[in-house]
Amino acid sequence: MKEVYIANIKTAQEVTDFFMVKSIAVKIGANKKQYLDLMLADKTGEISGKKWDVADEELPSLAQIKEGDIVKIRANVTEWNGLKQFRVLRIRRRAENDPLEFSDFIKAAPERPEDMYEYILGKAEAFSDQDLKKLCVKVLQENREKLMYYPAAQKNHHAEMAGLLYHVKRMLMNGERMCQVYTNLNADLVMAGVILHDMEKLNEIESNELGISSGYSFEGQMLGHLIQGIKVLDRLTEELDFPKEKAIMLEHMILSHHYEPEFGSPKKPLFPEAEILHYLDMIDARMFDMQDALDKTEPGEFSDRVWTLDNRRLYKVKD
Repeated sequence: MKEVYIANIKTAQEVTDFFMVKSIAVKIGANKKQYLDLMLADKTGEISGKKWDVADEELPSLAQIKEGDIVKIRANVTEWNGLKQFRVLRIRRRAENDPLEFSDFIKAAPERPEDMYEYILGKAEAFSDQDLKKLCVKVLQENREKLMYYPAAQKNHHAEMAGLLYHVKRMLMNGERMCQVYTNLNADLVMAGVILHDMEKLNEIESNELGISSGYSFEGQMLGHLIQGIKVLDRLTEELDFPKEKAIMLEHMILSHHYEPEFGSPKKPLFPEAEILHYLDMIDARMFDMQDALDKTEPGEFSDRVWTLDNRRLYKVKD
């Protein structure tokens, strides 16, 4: 039975417990010695681990450990660059008779995937713009199976089972309210942009059915989901005989929603619906990362540094 969760570990603590392997590799250090590089997870988060000075005789057993396996480790909790890390002393794959609940190891969105999907599909089906309605309903229906489990990232925001659905749903909820305040916005266009903006993460990221990503596809590494999304939209809008201007505006929303060239967008938003899409995306990503960090922090203390939030350490208010 699992007793120690990542959210609760303390620096200088010794830990002996089970964790899920998100990534594993034997690497060569600056001292020319082999070491084991791990990313371990449970339902409360993830933590990197290192096993130093791996001997050749350990390699056969380590080679049997794969991504998605449950392993038992004994480790000391250290700190590096402001983040907690395991210094692994021993590691083995779980035995068949180890009494474990698989739900202890899966980080998942807090809502049922089926409910989130139906919410998003319902919003698309309610569009008054028939072009946007046909396009979004088609995309959602064709990708339903993968949406049930796909994360929104390999790591960082919404890197969890059904995280992409959760991200889109919360953006839609926020977007509806934004359109009530800023009445100049075309609400259907904003909502369509939300539904479509990250859809090609389904083909950029590689993930198993537990929502655990092992990395990026070849096309994902070469192009990224923004360009992949534009390719798909170009094909689908032609198939659906979309008005040219509307198709280009949607493609621009996909292309510009990362805002800055260093984050993949060669153009900044050039109309209000594209601008609001960027901020809806940023708000939800940052709120997720803040909550995720604070969930692992005791009241009255500061979190570990959060790389996606400019290496800030967040404060959790006392109860």
